[in-house]
Amino acid sequence: MRATEALADARRNMEICNACRYCEGYCAVFPAMQLRRDFSDGDLGYLANLCHGCSGCFHACQYAPPHPWGINVPQAFAALRVETYADHAWPKPMGKLFQRNGTIVSLLTAFALALVLLLAGLFQKPETMLGAHTGAGAFFAVIPYGLMVWVAGFSFIYAILALAMATLSFWRASGGPLGGIRPLLQALHDAMTLKNLGGGGDGCTYPTETFSFARRWYHHAMFYGFLLCFAATSVATIYHHGFHWIAPYDLLSLPVALGTIGGILMLVGTTGLLWLKVLADPAPIAKAVIGGEYALLILLASVAKTGLLLLLFRSTPAMGWLLALHLGLVLALFLALPYSKFVHGLFRTAALIRAAAEKSAAGEA
Repeated sequence: MRATEALADARRNMEICNACRYCEGYCAVFPAMQLRRDFSDGDLGYLANLCHGCSGCFHACQYAPPHPWGINVPQAFAALRVETYADHAWPKPMGKLFQRNGTIVSLLTAFALALVLLLAGLFQKPETMLGAHTGAGAFFAVIPYGLMVWVAGFSFIYAILALAMATLSFWRASGGPLGGIRPLLQALHDAMTLKNLGGGGDGCTYPTETFSFARRWYHHAMFYGFLLCFAATSVATIYHHGFHWIAPYDLLSLPVALGTIGGILMLVGTTGLLWLKVLADPAPIAKAVIGGEYALLILLASVAKTGLLLLLFRSTPAMGWLLALHLGLVLALFLALPYSKFVHGLFRTAALIRAAAEKSAAGEA
């Protein structure tokens, strides 16, 4: 990693916290911190991504501002996390996108929407875009199946490749291989349940100093809603290629049911998280990351909302432009994923795996 102000501030915070250890039971960060006497750049990147930003340590710290030492672990780690995203981005030059992440996500969204809407306007007659289409193949009467598959498929494969390469780079920088199936299973459990937002049973101090489970619940709704939408697309692909059942499908079919539930959960989760950000205490938050977080949540909410509207109005003349709008937003999401806060889920899971493995190794020793 580059020698930066964020890296120096994170190291200063950890050295003081490692001497104090008042917060040793607050989350996964402090047990991992205590296994170290010195903090390499890789160690700090790992600890920063292990932090869930619950702010519990900030509100409990006797050295937090206005104390002259100004210890603020959530803020220091939030700033450093963004630098780890940029340092491990793939391809490497794309890491610069994290410097103006909110602007980049917004520009990508505008570009993708303009592209899809322009192509729809150029290659389809107005009566096709504004006509009511029903029955098998109705969607493909507006946007040809081949074009839909190639554009979405290429952008999705690129996003998966870029995310995988970035996560592998982060894993190597944080220390490399650690073995054991039990640590892996423990880490996956912690990641899927957001254990570290539980605050030991009372929730975390977010958005304010009062303990709450709101962030955990909304995050679950958004994440599992996203997975259900992905499952809906996967089942629809099997229907199309395996059974030659052509969309749109009945309202009670499995793809539509999964997509509807997933879209509602995504909309609830993203709206709730946006509202919590409005209410959040600004003291433990790194201002540089706020724009990118808002942009990604708004993009995810827009994808969910247009998907639900498309389902609601798919048999009306509004379907053509709603389909183009929805696909434009999905394209923007795929292009933005490797260069947005979305990477935090993969980096944090990798950090949880390392933490569980280190804890297991320390227990055996």
